[in-house]
Amino acid sequence: MSGLFKILFCSASLVSLSLPAYADYTLTILHTNDTHSRIEEVNKYDATCSAKESAEQQCFGGMARLKAAIDAERAKGGNMLVLDAGDQFQGSLFFTTYKGTDNAEFMNAIGYDAMALGNHEFDLGQEGLAPFLEKIKLPVLSANIETAAGSPIHGKFARYLVKTIGNEKIGIVGLTTPDTVEIARPGKDIRFLDAKETLQRMITDLKAEGVNKIIALTHLGYDADQQLAAELDNVDAIVGGHSHTLLGDNALRASGPYPTLVKNPSGKMVPVVTAYAYTQYLGRLVLNFDDAGNLTSASGAPLRLDASIKPDAELASRIAEMAKPIEELKNRRVAETTKLIDGSAVSCRTQQCPMGDLVTTAMLDRVRDQGITAALINGGALRASIKAGDITMGDVLVVLPFQNTVATFQMKGSDLRSALENGVSQIEKGSGRYPQVAGIKFTLDMAKPAGQRITAVEMQDAESNWQPLDDNKLYGIAATDYLRTGGDGYDMIAQKAEKAYDYGPSLDQVVAEYLQEHSPYSDAAQPAAKMPVSEAYEIKQGDSYWSIAEKLYGNGTEWKRLFRQNPTYKPRKLPVGAVLKTGAPSQ
Repeated sequence: MSGLFKILFCSASLVSLSLPAYADYTLTILHTNDTHSRIEEVNKYDATCSAKESAEQQCFGGMARLKAAIDAERAKGGNMLVLDAGDQFQGSLFFTTYKGTDNAEFMNAIGYDAMALGNHEFDLGQEGLAPFLEKIKLPVLSANIETAAGSPIHGKFARYLVKTIGNEKIGIVGLTTPDTVEIARPGKDIRFLDAKETLQRMITDLKAEGVNKIIALTHLGYDADQQLAAELDNVDAIVGGHSHTLLGDNALRASGPYPTLVKNPSGKMVPVVTAYAYTQYLGRLVLNFDDAGNLTSASGAPLRLDASIKPDAELASRIAEMAKPIEELKNRRVAETTKLIDGSAVSCRTQQCPMGDLVTTAMLDRVRDQGITAALINGGALRASIKAGDITMGDVLVVLPFQNTVATFQMKGSDLRSALENGVSQIEKGSGRYPQVAGIKFTLDMAKPAGQRITAVEMQDAESNWQPLDDNKLYGIAATDYLRTGGDGYDMIAQKAEKAYDYGPSLDQVVAEYLQEHSPYSDAAQPAAKMPVSEAYEIKQGDSYWSIAEKLYGNGTEWKRLFRQNPTYKPRKLPVGAVLKTGAPSQ
C-alpha cells in the first residue's frame, strides 16, 4: 500500500471519527465496480460458472443474485444509495454479443442511482458507448471528461448528481481515469482532465448549491482514491473502482480495511471503499452525519454474494433467455487452420508449443503499438489443442477458459530473467508455470538447479532485431492479468513491474481476432528454448529414462532419445552408477 498518505487502519466494524457517537442522519451506500460483463454467475476464478459448479453451489454473483442482495438491503429501510464505479463493459460473451446494451437493461432492473464511467466503457469508442448511454435510465457521471459538440456521447452523461434522500441533498461526483486515453479507445473530440483539479471545482459548485454531503464516485484506483482523500477537503467519502481491490478485515487477499480511512488536509478522516470486481461482492458503507453535515462515523463491509443468496427469479429468467444466442456464438466460425495447433499439457508445460506461439504472438500483435516488444504466458493457461480445419469461437474458449485479460507493464531485464527462471523451475513436475513467449529467446540447462537454469536470453527489438538481454534496460512486456499479479509463482512481476495495466482486452477475443486476420492460420513458430545438456549422465537410484529425459531435456517423452544412444541398457533396469550418453541430436 502506498506510503504517501497517512491512513488509519481499523479492525472494528464501526469507526468513530472523533465526534459524538450519535447520528442525526444515516446514509447507507451499496456499491459495485468493475463488474466486467459478468451477467451470469461466476466461479471462484471469476470465470462464468459451469452447470456442474452451479449444481454444487460453488458460484457467486451474477446480475440476478446482485439484484436479490440489493433488494434485501432495500427492504431494511433507511436512506440508501446504490452506486456503480464503472467498467460495466468488457469481459464475457455477453459483452461480445450485446455490446453493453445488456448492462444497461440489468442496471435499470436493479435500480442503480448513479454510475461513473470507466475506461472500459470506451473499448468500442464513443460510437460503441452511445447506445448504452441512450438505453440506461440512471445518471451516468464523469466530471473530468469533456466532449466536443459533434461527439456521439456529447450531453449524454453528467458531471455530478444532486439527489435528495431523507430530506438531505447528497452530491455525487463522477471521475474517470485520465489513463483512458492510453488504455482504451476513446477516439477524437474528447478530453480527460486532471481528477484532483476537477473534483475541487465540483466541490465548490456543489457547496454553492447548498450541498454539504459529497460523495466522489471514481474510476481511478485504490491508491489514487487515497491520494484524493489526503489532498482535498469537503469530500465525505470516496466510492471507487478500477484497481479490482478487495478490502475488509475478514476477506482473503484484502489490501486494506473496509472502510480505509485517510486524513484530509483539515485533519478529518475520509472513508475510501471499493468492492473487488466481477459481481463477487456488494459493498455496504454506512455513513453517519451530524446536523451540520459533518461525518461522525463510517462502518461497513463487503458482502460476498455466494450461493446462500437466491438469485432474483425474473432477472435470472431474462438472463437465461439472452444467453441462448451466446451458444450460437460459441459455434461461430472464426477461422481455419492448416494443421493441428498443439496445446497439450505435455507440450506447453515443458517447451515452447504451437498454441503458445499463437497466443503470445496474438498478444504481442495487439499491443505492439504501445511500445510492447515481448509477450509471456504460462503454459498452464492453455487448456486444449485445436484440430486442423475450421476453428470456432467455442474452440478458442476451450483453449482459454479463464477470461483473462491482456496486461501490459515495463520490467527491468534482470527481473525478466528472474521471471523466466521461475517459469523453468518446475519443468520436472509438469508445472503450468512454463513460459510461453513471443519476442524472447532463452537458453536453459536442465542439469543445473532451479533458479540457475537460464544461461542466455535474447530480446527482439522494435525493428525485429535480436539483442542480448540488458539487465538494466526496461522492456515493454505483455502478459495475462493472472501472471502480472503474481500467479504461478511470478511474484517478481507483481512486485517489480512498472506502469502496469491489468485490464486490457479479453485474451480469447484477442486470439480470435488474430486468427480471423491470419486465416488460414499456419503457425510461424517462435524460437524454442535451447537446452544444452551434458554429454554424459550418471544414473542415480530411482532414475528411469523418462525421469532423466525430464531433467535433461525438459520433456519425458524424449526418453527414446536416451534409449537410442544407450541400447545396451534396459529401460526398466538402469544400473545405478552407470553413465549414459546424452548429447546426440534427437532423431
